Amino acid sequence: MEKIRTRYAPSPTGKMHVGNLRSALYEFLIAKHAGGDFMLRIEDTDQERFVDGAIEIIYRTMEKTGLIHDEGPDKDGGYGPYVQSERMKTGIYMKYAQELVDKGEAYYCFCDRERLASLKTEVVEGKEISIYDKHCLGLSGEEVEANLAADMPFVIRQNIPNEGTTTFHDELYGDITVENSELDDMILIKSDGFPTYNFANVVDDHTMNITHVVRGNEYLSSSPKYVRLYDAFGWQVPVYIHLPLITDENHKKLAKRSGHASFEDLLEQGFVTEAIINYIALLGWSPEDNREIFSLRELIENFDYHRISKSPAVFDIVKLRWMNGEYIKAMDFDVFYGMAQPYLQSALPGNFDLKKIAAMVKTRIEVFPDIADMVDFFRELPEYDAAMYTHKKMKTDTASSLEVLREVLPILEAQEDYGNDALYQALSAYVEQKGYKNGYVMWPVRTAVSGKQMTPAGATEIMEILGKEESLRRIRKGIELLQNA
Repeated sequence: MEKIRTRYAPSPTGKMHVGNLRSALYEFLIAKHAGGDFMLRIEDTDQERFVDGAIEIIYRTMEKTGLIHDEGPDKDGGYGPYVQSERMKTGIYMKYAQELVDKGEAYYCFCDRERLASLKTEVVEGKEISIYDKHCLGLSGEEVEANLAADMPFVIRQNIPNEGTTTFHDELYGDITVENSELDDMILIKSDGFPTYNFANVVDDHTMNITHVVRGNEYLSSSPKYVRLYDAFGWQVPVYIHLPLITDENHKKLAKRSGHASFEDLLEQGFVTEAIINYIALLGWSPEDNREIFSLRELIENFDYHRISKSPAVFDIVKLRWMNGEYIKAMDFDVFYGMAQPYLQSALPGNFDLKKIAAMVKTRIEVFPDIADMVDFFRELPEYDAAMYTHKKMKTDTASSLEVLREVLPILEAQEDYGNDALYQALSAYVEQKGYKNGYVMWPVRTAVSGKQMTPAGATEIMEILGKEESLRRIRKGIELLQNA
């Protein structure tokens, strides 16, 4: 069997969109699952959309995610150059375009903007496009040569017959047949001499020996034109795998304004790389056993592209948050602390035992920014309502809580050791002496020292962090609040 070769071919236009990252991931997994090669190629022929620094973002993202390419601009595997603008300097695109012209499969077009603007238009997939009328196909060889000699601006167009059909095969969608009359004579070489994305793609994929082309299903409509180019050259058509659309929760295309459309957006929001990759792998693909947590190595072992769905995949930020929380729970503590420390320091300036607080929140957060709201009460006791002391399950109310706080206050005032174990032992002795349930005492104490309904730790753990003076101050304030309720 031929060795599988896939390629990730991004355009350097900014941050890496979730859809692009999924394409890169699937291309990587398809190649690595089969022991094949994964290539990086930079497609920078659209100079108007080029963004400075975008190539560095591509490299940084791929390195961080573990999608390590076997070949690319920095790793020559014998198929370079791997940047399209550099490939253009070799004359490769014009050479192959001229070959198509010689075969009658393409032609020079000298139509100016005014004439092109006068052509009839059609609405295709919601966009209004002009349909070229093959006007320049009728030019004689002498007329073409004269126009070229006069340096008249031109493009080279693909010559698609008006009659008949074109069929291509996709691994997910099966055989798809379209009427040739529905296909426009797309431009292969632009007036600036650069190849179009569509033409450069075909030439590069063939000359770089790419066996499997993986891309979004928005390219399904262009695939018949690609197949006609392969056939015109007499080249083998690669295996096509068109991926389903990724939508937001409202089933609209995932847009940049969603706030979580790019890999860098997600990192900034406190998601960990491994969770992002794991989640994105499941946006359109499912394993046989419905398992959800995978390392990259496990994805390589289990990935079968035949199990990719044709249905749109919904990007569910709630599901990603859950998955991220699972990764944080399983994370080595020192690694976790290193990542959590900036958030803790920002939320708790001053002299706090951040490692102990980190241990409290590790199993309770889903993303790192959750830390701020979870620990802010350590810095300052928030304003809270006395109604918080009432808890049906704990069988507490404002009157019982006031009684408990008044009775434990002298115990805590006399307590010298404010370590968690010693504090717990002192309060447990009071619980046993009074014949109360544990929560009947711990709930009002925790409420008084935190002022919050939900905390990352119990009453005595919180008091250990706060220390004796601050803990007593808060309990006295709780007593005052309940007395005035």
